[in-house]
Formats: sequence, C-alpha cells, structure tokens
Amino acid sequence: MWNTIGKSLWLKSNCLSHQNQVASDSVHRGNVALQQLSCNACLEENKACKCDQSFESCKRVSGVDEHHSEGNNSFTHSVINMTGMLIGLGQLSTPYALETGGWSSAFLMIGLGVICAYCSHILGKCLDKNPKSRSYTDIGQQAFGTKGKLIAATLIYMEIFMALVSYTISLHDNLNTVFSGTQFKVSWAKLSKSQLLTLMAVLVALPSLWLRDLSSISFLSFGGLLMSLVIFTSVACTGIFGGVKANHTIPALRLHNIPAISGLYIFSYAGHIVFPNLYKAMKDPSKFTKVSIVSFTLATILYATLAFMGAKLFGPQVNPQITLSMPPHLIVTKIALWATAVTPMTKYALEFAPMAIQLEHNLPHSMSSRTKLIIRGTVGSVLLLVILALALSVPYFEYVLSLTGSLVSIGICVIFPCAFYLKICWGQISKPLLLLNFTLIAFGLLLGVVGTISSSKLLIKNLNRAHSG
Repeated sequence: MWNTIGKSLWLKSNCLSHQNQVASDSVHRGNVALQQLSCNACLEENKACKCDQSFESCKRVSGVDEHHSEGNNSFTHSVINMTGMLIGLGQLSTPYALETGGWSSAFLMIGLGVICAYCSHILGKCLDKNPKSRSYTDIGQQAFGTKGKLIAATLIYMEIFMALVSYTISLHDNLNTVFSGTQFKVSWAKLSKSQLLTLMAVLVALPSLWLRDLSSISFLSFGGLLMSLVIFTSVACTGIFGGVKANHTIPALRLHNIPAISGLYIFSYAGHIVFPNLYKAMKDPSKFTKVSIVSFTLATILYATLAFMGAKLFGPQVNPQITLSMPPHLIVTKIALWATAVTPMTKYALEFAPMAIQLEHNLPHSMSSRTKLIIRGTVGSVLLLVILALALSVPYFEYVLSLTGSLVSIGICVIFPCAFYLKICWGQISKPLLLLNFTLIAFGLLLGVVGTISSSKLLIKNLNRAHSG
C-alpha cells in the first residue's frame, strides 16, 4: 500500500485535500475514489461543496468543466505523488521474493517495472483521446461501455478488499512480535494472544468507519510514505549498526518459485487506478510519461536495494515481512514494527469511504440522514469484521499478497490498460505497437493464471497443514 506531506502535493485543484495521500498499494487507492464521489455528492444535491472548494471546482473535478489544463501540480510534485503511490505494502515482501526466486528474479521485477511504466504511459494516451475521462473507470467506459466500467470498478474494489486483508494479516503479525514478551489472556475468549491484540486494534479503528467528515477520513492516512521510508532506513541501520553481517549467498534462480513470487512483484507496482487522476492534476500533462519513467525508476531502485539488502542480511531465514526478520532487541526494529503495526489501523476508513458513499447515494432520498449514517456505519463495521475473520483464518501474508497481485493487480496494471489503449486508439497505433500490446496482454494473462494457480495451491496447502496440525 498507501502519504504525501504538504498541502500542494496531491490534486491541489480537487475537492478533497489530498496532502495526506496514502503511499502505496492498492490499499491506499480508494482515496481518489473518495474524492470523486464526495464531489459528485455536491453536484447531485446541487449545493455548495463542503470540501473547502467552490461549486465550480466540484464541476471541474467531476468532468463538467472540460478544460484540459485544470491541474496545477508541477513535474516534481507529480513525481513525488506517483512514487508515493507505488511504494507501500509491497516493499515488505521484496527481500523474501528475491531470496525465494533467486537473484536473477530481480530481472523479472525490473521488467515488470518497465511494463507497468509503459502501461501508465498508455493510460495517459487514452485520456488524451477524451478530455471528459478523469478516472480509471472512465477509461474503461470509454473503451468498452458500461461493461468496461463495471469490470474496472469490480477489480478496483477486489484489490482494495484483498489488500485490506493483507494489511490486517500484517497488523496481526507485527503486533504479535511487538508484544512477544507480554502475557495477555482473557479467560472466556477462545483466542490466542495475537488474535486478541488484532481484534482490539481493529475495534479501536472501527469507530472511524462512522465518520462522515471526509477531511478527517483523509487525514487518517497521513504518514504512509514516511512509514515506508522509516522501514527502509531501519533495515539499512540493521546492517550498518545492528551487528548483522550481509554475508548470505543468494541463489541464482529457483524457477519453480517464480510463478508464486511474480504476484508479489506485480503488487509492488500496482498504482494505476490513481494515475489518471494524477494526469489530470498536472500543469503540463504532456510530461506525464516522463513522470512515469522517473517514478517507476525510483520505486524500482528502492525495491531492488531493499530486496538485495534484506536477502543478504537474513538469507534463507528472511521473513515475508522484512520487519519480522530484524533483531528484536534493536531500537530501529521496534520503530519499524510499530510503524508497520499502526499504519493498517489508519487505512480502514479511507478504503471503505468510496463504497460507503456509493452505498449512501443508492439509498432512497426520502431516508433521513441519520438512518443513512446508521446503515453505512453498520455495513462498514460488518465488512471490517469479515476482513478481520479472513485475516485471522488465513494468516499467510505472502500467499494472500501474491494471490492479490496475480488475480487482480496484473489485470489493473497490465492487461486492461493495454486492452483500453487498443480499443480507444486502434486507428492511430502502428503495427509494432499493436504487436507489443497484444504480447503484453498475453504475457499478463499467462503470468496471472500461473501466479494465481501457484499462490492458491500454496495457500490451500498451508491451510490444510494448519488444520491437520
């Protein structure tokens, strides 16, 4: 997952203040949908916007104003935003992925970064064709009508849901390590210490789902990018000052593990659902391709550095979450563990908000505001408890994250951008580019199928082993 610090860093012309935009992965990407839906609410009710902008600003956000150069984000701001969206939950697993697949799997990681950067570029080309398109789902509708919009929206919400499950698993694992020396037991509860701690953390976060102040919800996401940098710095300090020697040998290639780890790699680059919004927020959208190249390069450098650093430091014992491999007695370890444990608690309200607002708008207009709030809060609470139950019953971070990448993220990042581009720009695409995009679709489908099968088998195998044990 997924935050920019500073008021001008994210969609300054938009209705919601996105200075706290989350840092990564699919889990953070609901913020954009939140912004759009909140502005649509102002338009539908034909009233002044309550998100610190004028009604005309809301028009521009929802596409009524077709003026192309409505954004005011500079090149640097756009790079910071896109890099922030890319770096998140996926970075925790890159050392494990490299050790599991071998050092040559780094070429797969770099290759996927190049492919995803290209797919970001062609999303910009799709937006060029129709100034009214403002979001990923708009591009889907432009390409394939209502069905395209529905499929795109379904994938987006699937990714958000599955990523939230992964976040909750991470919360569970890191809390268990933070309180490893603490005795904690409730006589009437048939739960382990780690399960009770996770339940308590989720219950603490539960009231945030009842918030209707959109600015407050956005503020909850503050610090995601900062936390990612804290984790990276902590791992580096472990090698420099922690007494851990980087003397492990990384195997060259473990081909049989490549399908499973491909999902981990692709999830690390999943940020495409917000890239159209970033494009629209730029002063000069013609520089969007350069922004993509720089951002994906920076993200890939960070991932590769962290992957080799973690694999060399911890070798075969490297944990799927790098923070759990660090020596528990070090202060930097405690900081990294707390950063990883606290972050998920701030994401639930942010990620549920787009679905909550959509749910509220689908309720009868005659229904009172209080009743709508109760329904929306109840649905959100139930959904969060379902996520908690799934996370506790399937506590395998690496397999859930890999399944998310292979089943959903590959479609959002590679398959659908290429399909949208082919459909929208067919007449203007040269034969080499046609071949390239069809090849990428085929490659994405192959990687998605083998990755989904592999990660599903590993997940089922570990679940069966846990139940039989």
